[in-house]
Amino acid sequence: MAVLSVISLPALLVSLAVAFTLIRLIEYIRFRSKKARLGCQSAVSGFGGDRAGLHLMRAGLKAQREKKVPDWMRAEFARLSAREGRPVGTFEMSAPLFRRVLFTAEPENIKAILATSFKDFSLGDNRIGNFKPLLGDGIFASDGKKWEHSRAMLRPQFVRSQVSDITLEETHVQNLLSVLDAQRDPATGWSSAVDLSPLFFRLTLDSATEFLFGESVNSQLRREGEATTDAAAFATSFDASQNQLAVAGRYGNNYWLGHTRAFRSDVRVCHEFIDYFVQKAIAGRRGAGDKAEDAERYVFLEAIARETEDPVELRSQLINILLAGRDTTASTLGWFFYTLGQPRYQAIYNRLRGTILDEFGTYRDPKPITFEGLKNSTYLQWCVNEVLRLYPIVPMNGRSAVRDTVLPLGGGRDGRSPILVKKGQDVGYSVHVMHHRTDLWGDDADEFRPERWEKRKPGWDYLPFNGGPRICIGQQFALTEITYVVVRLLQRFDALDGSALPAESHGLGLTNCPGEGVPLKLHFAE
Repeated sequence: MAVLSVISLPALLVSLAVAFTLIRLIEYIRFRSKKARLGCQSAVSGFGGDRAGLHLMRAGLKAQREKKVPDWMRAEFARLSAREGRPVGTFEMSAPLFRRVLFTAEPENIKAILATSFKDFSLGDNRIGNFKPLLGDGIFASDGKKWEHSRAMLRPQFVRSQVSDITLEETHVQNLLSVLDAQRDPATGWSSAVDLSPLFFRLTLDSATEFLFGESVNSQLRREGEATTDAAAFATSFDASQNQLAVAGRYGNNYWLGHTRAFRSDVRVCHEFIDYFVQKAIAGRRGAGDKAEDAERYVFLEAIARETEDPVELRSQLINILLAGRDTTASTLGWFFYTLGQPRYQAIYNRLRGTILDEFGTYRDPKPITFEGLKNSTYLQWCVNEVLRLYPIVPMNGRSAVRDTVLPLGGGRDGRSPILVKKGQDVGYSVHVMHHRTDLWGDDADEFRPERWEKRKPGWDYLPFNGGPRICIGQQFALTEITYVVVRLLQRFDALDGSALPAESHGLGLTNCPGEGVPLKLHFAE
């Protein structure tokens, strides 16, 4: 019997290998047949290197360390376009564990992924598994029924009556201005060089926590070195955990390698911080009884606590919305002033400031600033649109095919044939690359030119807030906060000195902010 077992084991292994090979061969033949039947062709291959994808992983991690990930992707599209003698909007590449991944910056393909073939794609097990430790089952880390439940619960909280209330923002703008005023030289009216980037992140953390929890952490008021372990530790851990998720995402199926002990510690700090407010809201709601419906002002947490009192679900949704509400706005403000602080764009700064003074008054004598007024300020909106075009907050994203499906463009020698996407295949897409394509935006695609929006209507070639069913539900909230802060700061400062601005780089966590900060000198208007 023992001899039979010894003899049978190699035979069994050979049989399994043969069966596996036959299954793969049958799948290959089926896929090739379907590809021919649908008139699909293959995309060009990009990045080269080994089929195991180790070259791609090393190159991606190097670009991450150098804060050049969006530029690294743009360079590959440019290299392939030069090689093929045509604009290349889609290519295929070898990713870790011998996976073949498609990557696209083609508007029609992105439209298919996000809208017309929405049900053919999911976030994918890798992204959900990677995000889950920090974001739980929140709206940005879930699919299917869980995502539908989250969206149904959260979307009503971003109706116009909520996003148009901008009264809470002024307090936090004044706190920001008090920090800047402390850097002012009374003799010249100029501040010293101040890095605006961390100040914007504190501003948006303060306003987001007040909107979400009903009370602000007031991080802007804390002096350097004097922060307590609550808000300061949370902000530090929130940044660190997001950055680590971005690093872990570069490992593909091995994302768990990035979930280090330090990462888990940062996640614990974040969760404990949120849990304090969740428990406080649940206890307050139970104590208030029927009167809980009659609150004088809107508080996001109290509103969604009417839908559920599950503390884990509440924490997950809050940390997801806090990520969007804080980081998206702060990053955009950082890029806005990084751009307008450059000497070559001072004429645009002056024109925008003149428009703001005409429409909203001076800092000392302001006219009412309303949701409608901000939305109807044409040149202001053009400037914000242009910043979001050049620096979309989520420069790269991706989905995984849940069934065989088709992308409309990118196959064949001319790139005009459809591409068959295999069930389980990952498809990445880059809004950043798409926003910089000269064949879509003209030869000046890399230039900040707000006037391009005079006659241009946004389509699928412009997606700063994603598109389709998963379009950002808080985009109007973010745009309102961004434009309000811009108006108040340009009322206060009549000139910028960007001589200390560093070369462009990208601090890419889950969002994209200026990689080396936004050091500017600001001149206070009299």
